Amino acid sequence: MNLQSNDFELFGVPERFAQDRAALDARWKELQKEAHPDKFAAQGIAAQRVAMQWSVRINEAYQRLKDPMRRAAYLCELHGAPIQAHDNTAMPPAFLMQQMEWREALEDASTPAAVDALEDEVMQARKAGLAQCEALIDQQGDYPAAAQQVRALMFIARFADDIDRRREQLGQ
Repeated sequence: MNLQSNDFELFGVPERFAQDRAALDARWKELQKEAHPDKFAAQGIAAQRVAMQWSVRINEAYQRLKDPMRRAAYLCELHGAPIQAHDNTAMPPAFLMQQMEWREALEDASTPAAVDALEDEVMQARKAGLAQCEALIDQQGDYPAAAQQVRALMFIARFADDIDRRREQLGQ
């Protein structure tokens, strides 16, 4: 293993958005076995410390690779298109209008069925956004556009959290 490897190299998978989750899971288990600190007990504390660092590195990479939104963000950053979510909140007007409509619908949602319907709509938008990320990254190589799509997905994820809070308020 090489500390200079990116997450895809570390896991031995292609550097693309589309990934096989089962393969990632299996590779994570293999890497964790290789780097488990107990395997290095006979080699002393320093070797165990290095193994622990590797274990942490493997876990961090796994967390990025298994989550589609984090994986998309990571690919964008690897290819010179940082997400800059804190600095760049500009969104297309149609997306902003959709956000406003969702917010109003959430405020008006007074039944579990209304919250569920809104959640279904938001999850469809998330699914469409992830499909768009895949096309922008894997087919078009348009990382700046993919970065904008990731920022939109971050808004959607935060709104999904708001839906969960609304559901709690309704006692679901």
